[in-house]
Amino acid sequence: MSDKPTGARPASWVPRAHPLSWATLAVTTGAILMTAVDGGILPAVLPAIQEEFTLTAAQAGLVNSVFFAGLIVGALGFGWLSDRIGTGYRRTWTWNVAMIIGILGGALTFGLAGSFAAFLLLRIPMGISRGGSEPVNVALVSEWWPKEYRGFAVGVHHTGFPLGQFLTGALIAAVLGVAGWREAFLLIPLLGIPIIVVQAFLGTRRNQQKVYDWIDYRGLTRPLPELSSRPRGAGLAPVKEALAHANVRWSVVLIFLFLWAEAGAVTFLTVQMVDAGMGLGLAALLSGVSGLTGWIGQVVWGAWSDHAGRKFAIRFLVIGWTVTLLAMTLITSPASAWIVLLAWGLFRNAPFPVVYALLIDSVPRAAGTAMGIMIGIALGVSGVLAAAVSGWIIDNAGFTVHYVVLAVICLLGLLPLARMTETVEVRR
Repeated sequence: MSDKPTGARPASWVPRAHPLSWATLAVTTGAILMTAVDGGILPAVLPAIQEEFTLTAAQAGLVNSVFFAGLIVGALGFGWLSDRIGTGYRRTWTWNVAMIIGILGGALTFGLAGSFAAFLLLRIPMGISRGGSEPVNVALVSEWWPKEYRGFAVGVHHTGFPLGQFLTGALIAAVLGVAGWREAFLLIPLLGIPIIVVQAFLGTRRNQQKVYDWIDYRGLTRPLPELSSRPRGAGLAPVKEALAHANVRWSVVLIFLFLWAEAGAVTFLTVQMVDAGMGLGLAALLSGVSGLTGWIGQVVWGAWSDHAGRKFAIRFLVIGWTVTLLAMTLITSPASAWIVLLAWGLFRNAPFPVVYALLIDSVPRAAGTAMGIMIGIALGVSGVLAAAVSGWIIDNAGFTVHYVVLAVICLLGLLPLARMTETVEVRR
């Protein structure tokens, strides 16, 4: 396998794309926003759930672990399925099914979570939805944009995460003002229905053909040679193609470390602020503050990686994560929470779209499977372990030791990064 960079380097810093590419970017950004909102409901209402079911921090971490176990199944299954059904416009239906599962899971949580055991089991379908929607959606948006601006497109697309993280806090605070935590699981996922409808009408073969004709006419590079393709060979062909590339394997390790740090931080962030004397509604709102600056980091570092290289961008993000995680030990009041979390937002979500772009550069025909493997293993396994371990550390050593451990885990990301191959041709 050649180590030659496979990503095209843009001649201009101003992104150029067909209007339908921009429309797809807007819709998929809204879709990833809903993915972030769905995943953020549990941490935001966790103190209320702990109080109702009389849970320790370790038991609360178990709830999150079950959610992430479902996420593993969803990411691996839907990532593979989206490649088998077909790339490009065909991914639309795979994503829609994944999101519908999340909506049904939220409705069932509202109606059936009368006991801790029932609530625990209902984390599984919501985890499957969360795991299945992200890799498919990232692959989808990348296949509607010229390759030269892939990092920018995936970065803008992923601004749905920080915006969703902030919106989650605001939505939870609003719902808790008039109802309970069960209503949050019912009402908030329903906001994804209009996005599903628009995605279905926009993501057609005819529209994608218009985009590819536009790209060809202007001398840019198609994201794929064909509108849609399916891997040749047996059912596991996409898995074999993805795992054959070292970038996929090392990306799993790198993102595992980032996501361990994130899962450990966000699961107990609201709890930390409630323990510091803040009300639950205020703490839930503040827990999403990083979203206000998160979009800046994603757009800037995504676009920068198109020019300076994916590895260059990730290296700076590792350092930024480490410093801001250590700063979380200083959160003792609303003012300190605003300062620290706004700073964290500049780095929090940015590594993921850059690594996604690197994976799509590396294995374009098995992008869904590659990202499903990375999200399923890295996000799923880190989620299963991180929340439970962090809960144990907090119970026994407190929040300061908790954040120091997370910072060290994040810094270890420099090791797998050193083994990865750059995919963007950087001109010196």
